[in-house]
This record gives sequence, C-alpha cells and structure tokens, in this order.
Amino acid sequence: MGYLAERIRTAAVISTLSLTVAIPATAIADPMRVAFGDIATVETLGLLIALERAKEQGVEVETVFLKSEDIAAQAVVSGQADIGIGGPYALLQKVKAPIRMFLQLSELQMYPVVNSEFYKDWADLDGQEIAVHSRGSGTEAIMQMMAQKNGIKYSSVAYVPGAEVRTGALLQGNVKATIVDSSGKRVLEAEAPDKFTFLPLGDIAATDEALFANTEYLEKNAKDAEILVDSILTTWREIAADPAVVTKLRDQYKLLPDATPEMVAEIEPYFAGLKDALPLNGGGEAAAKSDFDFYTVSGALTGDPKELKVEDFWDLGILNTVVGRIGTM
Repeated sequence: MGYLAERIRTAAVISTLSLTVAIPATAIADPMRVAFGDIATVETLGLLIALERAKEQGVEVETVFLKSEDIAAQAVVSGQADIGIGGPYALLQKVKAPIRMFLQLSELQMYPVVNSEFYKDWADLDGQEIAVHSRGSGTEAIMQMMAQKNGIKYSSVAYVPGAEVRTGALLQGNVKATIVDSSGKRVLEAEAPDKFTFLPLGDIAATDEALFANTEYLEKNAKDAEILVDSILTTWREIAADPAVVTKLRDQYKLLPDATPEMVAEIEPYFAGLKDALPLNGGGEAAAKSDFDFYTVSGALTGDPKELKVEDFWDLGILNTVVGRIGTM
C-alpha cells in the first residue's frame, strides 16, 4: 500500500494547489504551455520523457498539473494553456470551442471493477453510484456505454481523477464500483484477490487520451508542434519495442525524483501492460472515425457517427507531416 498511499497523498496536495495557483495568463506562445489534468506519476512518465526530448530539439516547454481534465480543457479554451491532454469530444460538439485534437496518445485499456461484497455483475449496478476519471472522459464513456448495453441506469456518477486514486478508494472501501487501468488491476489482484470482480467489457477501440490545442496556436506554432509529435511517436515506438527503456530514460532525464521504490518498481510492469494501447502512428483519421462510433454509443457525442466530420474535431495536418517523414509502423 506504500505506492498507493503516496499517490493518494500527492494527489490531494496537487488538487489543493490547483485550486489556488493559476496558470500565468500573460504568457503568449513561448514557452509551449502543456496542461495535465492529473499529477506527475508513473502514468505520465512516457509523455514527460517525450517533452524532455522536445526540449532537446529547441522547444521550450512549461508543464502545469491541474485538478482534472475539465480544468485543463478550460485552460486551453481560455488561452491560459496552449496544449491540453484528454478527449474533449463533448466540449467540442456542445460548446464548439476553437480547439482541435491533433495526436492520439493512447487507446482505451480500462477495467470496470466492483466490490464483490456488494455487486456481482452489471445488473447489480442498476440504481447505484459509480466513479470515473472525469466528465466526458473515456472512463465515463465506457461506463455509460455498458449501462446502455445492460439496460441499467446509475444513481449518480462521481468524478475521481487518477486511476491509482480510484484503486486506493476501492481498497479503502470509499468506492464500490469504478474503472481502473492495468496498473490498478494488478494492485487489486495482488492486494485483495478475493474482494473485487472485474466486469466483462468486450472489445473497445477508442481514444483514451489525445493532445488538443487552440487552432490558432497550431497554425502559428506548427514547427514546435511537429517536434512535439515527433518526440512522442519516437518515444512510443521505443516503449513498444522495450518497455524497460522507460526506467532508463527516467533516470537519464531525472524525472519523478521523489518517486518511492514502490513507484519505481511499477514503471516497467505498467508500460509493459500499456504498450499495446500506444498508437505508434498517432491515430489519424481511422482513429477519429472509430471514436465517432464509440462516443456516440456512450453518449459523449450526439448524432449519426457516419455524418460527423473528422475536421470538426481533429486537425491532422501536423500528424500527417510527421508520419510522412518518420514512416508508419
């Protein structure tokens, strides 16, 4: 429980700070301000490595960690950040914000789980509360889609950022039904193998997280954005080939200096489980269309998925340029 306890304690501190520390509104486009809707931990390590590589190529990067993906998206919309991380489909459709996704960072690889003392299957969740990462997130989309498929309706949805935080809440009994990542699944299976049941999900092909930015920012800073996308795809391909490289690169760039031994030990297993969810070509048009199918079923998007236009949600120009240069895998 040392790793989880440290993660939960850190999350509480960051969440408190995010409410009182604003992103500098006076900065324009230099440095590149990247807003995370989470805290710096094992989950973000691959992207943090890619950001360091972008810095090596001359891109000045400033990272800020906020309480949730909602706040990160709001920061991008308001101009307080240049690039956000998440999947703001609902925001794009409902508010018609002048932002676009431009790189798929990861595909959904999540595991719905319940405390088996209270629930055994999807039907048992009818009229019950669940917890997900954030409003409009892939975790919420999955849980809403499964509610539709199983003919149930939740009493309420709680937003609890951070898969490790939700895992800890399960172990402590504060949450009875939620959704976790592969790392959380391993922790639950190791620490309480008879206490939790993982619910069947089936095959899902959809974006978990993407990079998004204001369209004007992408137009004016295309070269920096290309360097960032190149750095990420290069890093993703190395991780897919050998997940152990993340530990070496963490040491090289002196990232997560306060990581506990438990956190360090989790790095390689986490990325070994994640590597198949890393889009080595950045997603592209095919990923966007797959998202339309998934997010309309889940309710995050409305309308006929065949009538939704990729250009209303994605700007693929930078990605296509980079993939054209480094090749596909």
